Amino acid sequence: MKRTSRDIRTANRYEVLRQIIAKSPVSRQELATATGLSLATVATLVGELLDLGMLTEVGFEDSAGGRPRGLLAVDASGGALIGVDIAETYVRVELFDLALNVLARAAEDMRPGESRPEQVVERVASAVEAVVARAGGGAARVLGVGVSVPGQVDRDTGIAEYAPNWDWHDVPLLDLLAERLPHPIHLDNPLRACTVAELWFGAARGRGDAVVVNLGTGVGAGLALGGGLHRGVSNSAGEWGHTTLVLNGRPCHCGNHGCVETYVGAPGIMLNLRESGPDSPLLRPGDQTATIEALARGAAAGDPVAVEVVRDTARYLGAGIAALVNLLNPEVVVLSSWVAAALGEPLLRDVRDAVARHALQRPLAATEIVLSPVPGDPVCLGAATFALEGALDAAGLRPVNGATAGRRSVPAEPLPAEPVTVRPVTVGSTPVEGRTAPLS
Repeated sequence: MKRTSRDIRTANRYEVLRQIIAKSPVSRQELATATGLSLATVATLVGELLDLGMLTEVGFEDSAGGRPRGLLAVDASGGALIGVDIAETYVRVELFDLALNVLARAAEDMRPGESRPEQVVERVASAVEAVVARAGGGAARVLGVGVSVPGQVDRDTGIAEYAPNWDWHDVPLLDLLAERLPHPIHLDNPLRACTVAELWFGAARGRGDAVVVNLGTGVGAGLALGGGLHRGVSNSAGEWGHTTLVLNGRPCHCGNHGCVETYVGAPGIMLNLRESGPDSPLLRPGDQTATIEALARGAAAGDPVAVEVVRDTARYLGAGIAALVNLLNPEVVVLSSWVAAALGEPLLRDVRDAVARHALQRPLAATEIVLSPVPGDPVCLGAATFALEGALDAAGLRPVNGATAGRRSVPAEPLPAEPVTVRPVTVGSTPVEGRTAPLS
């Protein structure tokens, strides 16, 4: 796909800002070294970001025999970003400052049978209104809203093309959200959001090739190849949850049988529990979250049924991950999302054992398998970075200190935006821990 000069400029702007967020305070010379851009290009991009109110000068550092170097940091008050995680059982929304510190959170439950598009949009609008109200003055300049929705998404048109767990087909979700939210909106799915979060602040940071396994109601594998997010030709890469694991196995919402998701997604784990212990008190019919939490507590306490279910789930998951290890030869496989977080170390330990039984030794020896270290909701964090890139792209449509040109994704007062391809770069420093401000 051809990239225009504006695409390249947006990508460079994004890379410079990301490095500053990761390494503040930092000099222009250090940015040139980290990004591979010329010092003149970095100076121009930094000037634009300063004019946009996204950066601030924070002092000087001594240089070896030359003039002191000016140090830069993100102006956290220079704008706000909203990340939305739409899942089959909940909607979570987090509002971030420009340094990606969380300022406010809100959540709405999604009960069974409440998955019609208009119902989902109502939940999102309610949660967004709540975080904006809680953040108060911190939300005065919302640059955009990044929205993650399960299934296959066309980012350019804002259409949720296919969400098998809801039987959604070609839902114009961006248009529906635009009727309720007065901010630029950027749509994608949780596989991409989780992967970007890991590239920015998690276990994929500084890694060239990584797989982020998203374990929730649905299952998928976000891919970072060559240090950047891999989307595939139609933004559909990573639908590993709908690959066949068991021939003629359990029926899946996608219409196939024996998909990975039917054995290691939350409903599949509930079925594993029902088969192992039909009368187990750990099973909470109709409540995925309560069942997974009860299973986690039972496994930690040594309950034999819980231990068996976690082990069986890990056997299926490990076989599927072994195929990814053999195929992609990644440096790291990250277990992410709420099911992985709940089952934690017992699941990780059994998955590692299962992968070791199925994967080839050479690629396995180069692969680390870990739980996500990202604090909070990685999907919200990743979605917020989509809004950030949209804001940077919008800045390229107008003179830095002039009037806006180009189209808006929705009517909004600050920095208009349109969806663009996120191309994050890796950063080699230690993952940032606990980037969370107190709730308002």
